[in-house]
Amino acid sequence: MLAYLFVLLAVAVRFMPHPWTFTPVVGALLFFGARGSRRYIWVPFALLVVSDLILTKFFWAYSFTWDQLVIWAWYAGILWLGTRLQAKVKPLVVIGAALASSVSFFLISNFIVWIATNMYAKSLGGLITCYTLALPFFRNALEGDLLFTAAMFATPLLARFLADAFAKHDHTAAA
Repeated sequence: MLAYLFVLLAVAVRFMPHPWTFTPVVGALLFFGARGSRRYIWVPFALLVVSDLILTKFFWAYSFTWDQLVIWAWYAGILWLGTRLQAKVKPLVVIGAALASSVSFFLISNFIVWIATNMYAKSLGGLITCYTLALPFFRNALEGDLLFTAAMFATPLLARFLADAFAKHDHTAAA
């Protein structure tokens, strides 16, 4: 149930004012991949695709373009990466997955911007300019991805700790 709540949070935050690229999308995808239902692993993917379509068409008034398909493939890749965490939910592994997600999104999304738009010269210099100008966005994404991923993966541990603490307290009081 928690995996679904985190995905709904990720989708909802996309519609709220927030710093550019500072969202819980990576954390929600990784968490769902690691802890969500295999049978319904398509749910977070579908919700993010639908939210992309709504945001693109109605909020930003952009046309749908082929480069969005690459981002959707990235969503699927991060869900898959989350499935690899099932047996290895250790802090360094989870943070490594969040870091890999941030870096891969930065590299892929900006390469696609360079290829698909006329914003930058189609040269090595243009590509370098594209990546350079995207660095401030990368910082927000990296911070958000690490923060939300850590918080999401820590939530069940914190809940278990609190449940155990209250159970001990209640048991002791009853004696």
